[in-house]
Amino acid sequence: MSENCSHNCSSCSSSSCSSRKQESFLKEPHKKSSIKKVIGVVSGKGGVGKSLTTALLASLAQKKGMSVGIMDADITGPSIPHMFGVTDRATGSEEGIDTVLSPSGMQLMSMNLLLDDATSPVVWRGMVISGTVLQFWTDVIWKDLDLLFIDMPPGTGDVPLTVFQSIPIAGIVIVTTPQDLVKMVVEKAMNMAGIMNIPVLGLVENMSYLTCPDCGKKIEVFGHSKAKAIASEYGIPAVARMPLDPTISGYADAGRIEDYETDALEEVFAQIEKEERKN
Repeated sequence: MSENCSHNCSSCSSSSCSSRKQESFLKEPHKKSSIKKVIGVVSGKGGVGKSLTTALLASLAQKKGMSVGIMDADITGPSIPHMFGVTDRATGSEEGIDTVLSPSGMQLMSMNLLLDDATSPVVWRGMVISGTVLQFWTDVIWKDLDLLFIDMPPGTGDVPLTVFQSIPIAGIVIVTTPQDLVKMVVEKAMNMAGIMNIPVLGLVENMSYLTCPDCGKKIEVFGHSKAKAIASEYGIPAVARMPLDPTISGYADAGRIEDYETDALEEVFAQIEKEERKN
């Protein structure tokens, strides 16, 4: 600590001061909320299936008997309610905002649950979007959750930074695809998690392969899988390879994602389970 330290971190420009390092920006959840562990699902770029992965991991946890919620933090591109077939609007009172339940009883909160018209665009600047996501934590009542999954917008901008700083994330799952640029994208997500001291629990490679309907052969449409090599290089403990499967799209489009069955995410989910069991 500097000899000239005033102990007022808000006016301090030093990045090496031990007092500043101990400063926490974590926000308390709603006083009526009870959340055991929070898991973030992130990606370095859009269009890789991050929301789909969030929905499938949450559905898997629900099927295993856990109490589960999803916070859709992708304010300008929310898709979680549609995949679960939820069209009801969220309601609340002076005490707080109530979640909306999926058909299986999963607790959901998304910008689309607050809009009168789900097709209305959200044309907001970054700070307003970040503030809304933070309200999903402080103003929404999450009841007796074992796991809260946060579906984050792509990249490393305002919202991921707000979530990582303000919410006690137990770990993240990184979602990507097999293209060559995947290593750079994963590295960006890894570096951000490292800066925030948040463990990476797993890597999900979506659209990893296509199974031929006639012969059953796995065809790597977008190139050879790099998931296991990248996970090994960066010390990521679990890998999942999700197929390019039109059946998944059918379930998601019909609002029945909870009915889709797959064992592709079991290895990654095992790491989430391990984290959930920690005190």
